Amino acid sequence: MRLALDVRSMTDWLETGLDDDMRPHMFGALDAGQTFALATIIAADGGPRPVGAQMVVTADHSWGYLSGGCIEPDVVLHARQVMADGTPRTLVYGRGSPFIDMRLPCGGRVELLVERVQPDDGALADLRQLTNTRRLARWESDGRFRRCIPHDPAQVGRSEFARLYAPYQRLAVVGTDPFALAIARLGRIVGWQTSLHAPSGPAPSPAFDMPYRPETVPLPLTDMVPDRWTAIAVATHEIDADERVLVQALRSDAGYVGLLGSRRRVPELLERLRRSGLDDDEIGRLRAPIGLPIAAKSPWEVAVAVAAEIIASYRKADACRPLLIEAAVHETTVA
Repeated sequence: MRLALDVRSMTDWLETGLDDDMRPHMFGALDAGQTFALATIIAADGGPRPVGAQMVVTADHSWGYLSGGCIEPDVVLHARQVMADGTPRTLVYGRGSPFIDMRLPCGGRVELLVERVQPDDGALADLRQLTNTRRLARWESDGRFRRCIPHDPAQVGRSEFARLYAPYQRLAVVGTDPFALAIARLGRIVGWQTSLHAPSGPAPSPAFDMPYRPETVPLPLTDMVPDRWTAIAVATHEIDADERVLVQALRSDAGYVGLLGSRRRVPELLERLRRSGLDDDEIGRLRAPIGLPIAAKSPWEVAVAVAAEIIASYRKADACRPLLIEAAVHETTVA
């Protein structure tokens, strides 16, 4: 039976597609005791979204996007049928699709797996636990049964598909000037877990919408354990404070460490870092001056350059670890 497509049920502005990581919505459904459908791209030839991109669909909402608006209303309808009968479906859009009335403008092909996830599913609880402890999680599923375990590259599963969930990207900004504020605020807009740190800093502004820590201790990152998904942007403009923070940051596992400042200050700072005991490999991790070289001048332009450099850094690191690492769906099922 072909589902009737009611485009009036979808907004013209796909604001829910601004969310790329579906875990907050998955965990929200868990907390509300709601069953949801999870749609995942398991194969793609063309199109704006990569393999591993997802949508979450509940009885009255949906989040995420898989094609930029071409197929989302239809996916929602199928997803709600999966929620109702529990039967997973593999959907094909574009070339070779049985849905001849739905075409992808890019001329490509997208294949999706749609599965029902209930709030008492153990894999969902395990995904939350691994997310909260900032561990790389591997979600394995055959559409009906699933598990979520810490990812071990040495182990290969035999599920229909396996998708990786990395810890949420974090950004710690150290400083108080407009450049620090712009970098931190843009990090929040991008969706990163952002905190602002200021050694002996002022009282927090009522406009702050992020954690703020005006530490008076020498090391302003003492409550954080940086990992490869943590970026640290230093913008104190005080060479003593810069040195203290950078020694800590460069000795940590932070995936990105950058310093805002003039090129004239860099040689002196590098020498101070060597005298502090950092080796060449540790010092070589420092991005200074911070940000991509786009001739940025204003605080917001600098923030864009910094955010872009952070994105480029962790995308490069994750290039050999795609979101979807296995997919072996053998039969296409449509309603």
